[in-house]
Amino acid sequence: MTIYLFYFLSFLAILSGLMVILEKNPIHSVLYLVITFFAIAGHYLLLNAQFLFAVQIMVYAGAIMVLFLFVIMLLNLNKEAEPHKNNAMKFAAVIAAGLLLLVFVAALKGTSELPAPQESVGDIGLVKNLGKVLFKQFLLPFETASLLFLAAMVGAVMLGKRDTK
Repeated sequence: MTIYLFYFLSFLAILSGLMVILEKNPIHSVLYLVITFFAIAGHYLLLNAQFLFAVQIMVYAGAIMVLFLFVIMLLNLNKEAEPHKNNAMKFAAVIAAGLLLLVFVAALKGTSELPAPQESVGDIGLVKNLGKVLFKQFLLPFETASLLFLAAMVGAVMLGKRDTK
């Protein structure tokens, strides 16, 4: 059953990823990107990585997509204001994409066949296990990173503060 869900999510991610590129309307493109992010989050859930699933939904499909939509609506993009690209630029883009595809195929040519997916991988991605590792083995780097984030927030507030002289 999970293999069919994997194939469905993969098909959905690839199709909506292609629609992000092919769609002319930027709002529709961002909405297809949201579908892509949800499909990737489904893959994390299939891999028993609940923490990554939650982060993918909250951070990418939530906050970043709202930011993208806000910026696109602020820019007020339309076809008349967009500069037209000449045929030489389009031809160069097709050649570059073909070369990139060739590099990918050459890189994957020597790889072996992928192993069959397992039904259950255990408790690898559970938040409980992640918390144990973060607060036992990596407590000092975790707390140091939180202090760096705090310093960055204070710096951002100080830089954004208006001078009232």
